[in-house]
Amino acid sequence: MSLDDLFREVILDHYKNPHHFGELPDPTVSIHLKNPSCGDSIDLQLKTEGDRVVDAAFRGQGCSISMASASMLTDAVRGKTIEEAERLLVAVQEMLRGAGVDPRLGDLTALEGVSHFPVRVKCALLAWEGLDKSLRKLHPPAGK
Repeated sequence: MSLDDLFREVILDHYKNPHHFGELPDPTVSIHLKNPSCGDSIDLQLKTEGDRVVDAAFRGQGCSISMASASMLTDAVRGKTIEEAERLLVAVQEMLRGAGVDPRLGDLTALEGVSHFPVRVKCALLAWEGLDKSLRKLHPPAGK
């Protein structure tokens, strides 16, 4: 099995068996996003305690890439501090925009292949855009 095949398997597994799909009973922040060009939509919810993301969930519908990316995001941010989640967000955005793979991303590197298909990058970034907006709500930039 090639590395590309393995990455496809990871994405398909997250699509068919999404992790943390559903709603949190009492989210700290909830964001709704829609990709108007393809119709994908995601509701991302985070529960925080102090400066740590203690839980994450999503609901939505869309293509395999957007749903798998959301599933992978919820796995990746649970237990992270807000600062760690912000660094993760930047690393994923850079990877999907073609800057290469950061090996610290673990399973998220499966999304790297999407960077070769510009029309699909928006699908993979939809949930991450939700994370960005959520983190800004939780930790507004200085002076705002």
